[in-house]
Amino acid sequence: MSRSTLRGSAITAEIRKAQAAAAAAPVDPKAAKKNPKDKAAAAAAPKGAGEIRIIGGQWKRTRLPVAQRPGLRPTPDRVRETLFNWLGQDLAGWRCLDAFAGTGALGLEAASRGAASVLLVENDAALVAQLQVLQAKLQASAVRLQRGDGVSALKQATPASLDLVLLDPPFDGPFFEPALQAAAQAVAAGGFIYLEAPRLWADEELAAHGLVLYRHLKAGAVHAHLLQRG
Repeated sequence: MSRSTLRGSAITAEIRKAQAAAAAAPVDPKAAKKNPKDKAAAAAAPKGAGEIRIIGGQWKRTRLPVAQRPGLRPTPDRVRETLFNWLGQDLAGWRCLDAFAGTGALGLEAASRGAASVLLVENDAALVAQLQVLQAKLQASAVRLQRGDGVSALKQATPASLDLVLLDPPFDGPFFEPALQAAAQAVAAGGFIYLEAPRLWADEELAAHGLVLYRHLKAGAVHAHLLQRG
């Protein structure tokens, strides 16, 4: 049995304990006026993948379980692989913020590839408990956890201080506009914003936030956008 398989089994056991302890924690229900454009795609999106796999870097091929939580929609392996091909395989020195961390798949992928700092922000208590286990077991010293609202965390970030902002909000929530607005202020010139959404964002919508589309991928119900300041 490989070392990564053994490590994955140990992580799985610890996460199951954390999930059991946090299972009764309520999911923060935020009233949201749904965008009609997003409803169909949001309904079609998967509601939990069972496990995720780190694609590259020091934790490559490590498989990690995913809590089955309402609305949780981990970024598919294929989409993450494409994203980090766009960004390059070496993120050494990068400062990153994953504003809607969920399983932590995006932020942990960045940390695995050498990012200097990765802030994972998540509002769900059970998911935060899972992330704490992952951070400890992977000895992810560059990763910090913060329970709370991702948009608020972006607003509190020093302007132009981040090299990569990861945005994968609930598809049926009201977070897209405020998250993009806050991310555009937080990201450095030459930095990137990753946006996962149930539809393609038009150039004029992005321009309203001072952003331009750098790369785009459609995979099933998911539209993956890589953005930069215009």
